[in-house]
This record gives sequence, C-alpha cells and structure tokens, in this order.
Amino acid sequence: MVSSDVSKLRLHLTSEATELQRELAKLEAASAPPEFDENFADSAQVAAEQGENHSLAANLRDQLAEVEAAVARLEAGSYGACEVCGGAIGDARLEAMPSARFCIDHA
Repeated sequence: MVSSDVSKLRLHLTSEATELQRELAKLEAASAPPEFDENFADSAQVAAEQGENHSLAANLRDQLAEVEAAVARLEAGSYGACEVCGGAIGDARLEAMPSARFCIDHA
C-alpha cells in the first residue's frame, strides 16, 4: 500500500472512530433514566426506549471496536490481510468496509 493511501485510510478510519464516539456519547446522554412514578402510564414505553438505546449503544461500541482494531492493524502492518487465512482482503471489500477483518471467503 502506498504511503499516501495509508495516510488517507488512517484519516478515514480515525474520522469514523471520532464520529462513532460522538454518536455514542449523544446516545448515552439521551439514555439517562428519566424520573417518573412507577404508576406512570407510559413506563413501559420508557423501558422499551431505554432497551432500544442500550442496544443501539452496544452496536456503536462494537463498530467503534472494529474501527479501532483496523487502525491498530494498519499501524502493525497487517491491515488488509484476512485473520483466518492470511490472504489479501479484496480492494473492493476494503473500500466498501474499511474495517473488514476477513476476506470474502471467510466473511
């Protein structure tokens, strides 16, 4: 991989990580449990929304971990290699999903 390509990729991945962190912080701030009476008629709705927010936050954390791992692979020089077979991950796959860990055969 050419040095300028690595720099662009690193910038893209770190930008994506920053955006994921921002979205996660916003979601976690919005997920603060509201104060309401247990007999409040919409308590089930509040519980459902909190459950959905927890699920979304977990998904964002997983995505962030994948992006951070891609940056680490980039730094280690192993970016673009399948974690199963060690073969090259196709350029089209990496372009579509820069944090890909597996070639198409092992995805």
